[in-house]
Amino acid sequence: MQLRDTLKVMVVDDMPTSRGLIVQALEEMKIWNNTTENNGQTALDRIAQKPVHLVLSDMNMPVMNGLELLEKLRSHGATKGVGFILITGKPTSEIVQKGRALGMNNMIKKPFTTQQLKACIEQVVGRI
Repeated sequence: MQLRDTLKVMVVDDMPTSRGLIVQALEEMKIWNNTTENNGQTALDRIAQKPVHLVLSDMNMPVMNGLELLEKLRSHGATKGVGFILITGKPTSEIVQKGRALGMNNMIKKPFTTQQLKACIEQVVGRI
C-alpha cells in the first residue's frame, strides 16, 4: 500500500472553482481520500471531529484566513502535527515569514500545475 492510499487531505478554499481545481489535481495524483471546506473555521471544527494528515489552505478567506487556521491548528495538541500547505496568489514576505513562524510546512503560489502541487506535497509528507 502506498502513502497516497492512506493520506487524508483537507482542501480549504472559499472559492468553489479553486477547491475543484485542487481536488482535481489531488485525484490526478490518485489521492482519493480528500474533503473540502469553504473557510478556516468550518475546517477547524471538522478536523477536530475527523482528523486529517494534511491541510491545503487558501490564504484569503472570510471568517478565518489560512494563517489564522494554521495558528489554531498549531495551538491544539490533537492538531498541532497536521501538515499544512498555504496556497496564495500573493506570497508576500510578510505572509511567508508569519507562516514559517506559525509552523507552516510548505507554500505554493497560484496558479500551479498538478506536478508543482505534487512536489510541494511530497516535501511535506514524502513520496506519494
